[in-house]
Amino acid sequence: MATYSCTAVRIPTYRAHSESIVIETELPVDVDAARQALEEAPGVKLVDDTANDKYPMPLTATGQEDVEVGRLRKSLVFGDYGLEFFVSGDQLLRGAALNAVLVAEAMIENESIVAKGIVNA
Repeated sequence: MATYSCTAVRIPTYRAHSESIVIETELPVDVDAARQALEEAPGVKLVDDTANDKYPMPLTATGQEDVEVGRLRKSLVFGDYGLEFFVSGDQLLRGAALNAVLVAEAMIENESIVAKGIVNA
């Protein structure tokens, strides 16, 4: 089971928020494999080009449904058994309400719940 720690950054921004996330894993982490997994993950936009000043920021995350993820690196604390990254997301477009809808849609699709009251025209 992985252990994690998140630090929310609460500074005056228009409508997005950010978190610094540190994960401890049971197995060694391959940062390149993690990067590829994040690139392929739905709802995630990998923004991780620090050489060109491209990384997640509330300003650039505002107005998009995807959450920006970047500054991906091996954990300084957990070494090969950890990963650190930074995320920014629009709290109005990718907040609890949208996540609730996405979870409900997935549950209907995998039939763990049944939609009621839907009438086909």
